[in-house]
Amino acid sequence: MEPFFDPHEVAENDHARSEYIRHLVHRTAPFRTSEPVKDIPRVLVQFWHDLEDMPGDVEECLNTWLALEQYGFERLLFDDKKAKTFISRNFGHRHVMAFELCRHPAMRCDYFRLCYLLSRGGWYVDADEVYQGTNCERLFQDNRLKMQPLCYDTSADQMVSPADFVRNREYSNHWIFYVNNNPIISPPDHSILHLALDRATRVLLSAETSERDIQSITGPGNLTASLVRHSISCECGDKGQDFVLIPDWETISISRWPLSYRDDERNWRIWSKG
Repeated sequence: MEPFFDPHEVAENDHARSEYIRHLVHRTAPFRTSEPVKDIPRVLVQFWHDLEDMPGDVEECLNTWLALEQYGFERLLFDDKKAKTFISRNFGHRHVMAFELCRHPAMRCDYFRLCYLLSRGGWYVDADEVYQGTNCERLFQDNRLKMQPLCYDTSADQMVSPADFVRNREYSNHWIFYVNNNPIISPPDHSILHLALDRATRVLLSAETSERDIQSITGPGNLTASLVRHSISCECGDKGQDFVLIPDWETISISRWPLSYRDDERNWRIWSKG
């Protein structure tokens, strides 16, 4: 694949961004790695917007991660109040304002995870994920930021199995490649998280797009654009790769479906159509 020379243009173009992620997923030539100086803390961070009103089925999902404590992991659970306090203590007034402009809990969760991981580093996992008991040490064997690649089939209106788009390398013009913002495993102060937080903050404060466009403003679209911009800049500057994609996240954790909150506007997919 020919190198791209305008990181911002590729990152903000839907088709070019998808093609670049496909390029990363299918890349066979190994990168010369460039290790971040800071370690990834063994801290698992999760979020539910109202800890005093948590659905029982969500609590069941969260409790599956208790098993990690025996392996030396610390677990932290935040809600809206705790997240706002953290942001106000570690970032400026602009970031607090941006957080307050996130109208949906999922959006606030998106924004908070960027703030926390940029400031402290660690491991973020969504509240609807169920831990499968797998050994997670490989996620911490180096200090590269780690994300999950995804692929969506617009013609079938469904996700494509990693077995197809990663291992078998199948491809369709109807497929959109991107990265999820769950999980994120990162050292503090990573450049991709800087870009993602800066982009989300700018868009939120400037109202450049629909306030209900969660995916693009604070979610996977935002992280994907930031990853693409960073990766192209690294390639053009002949720098090592300080991130890695995790193609088999489902062996570690599975998102539980259905859950009670998915039937009302606490589900961002329903709310975004309002």
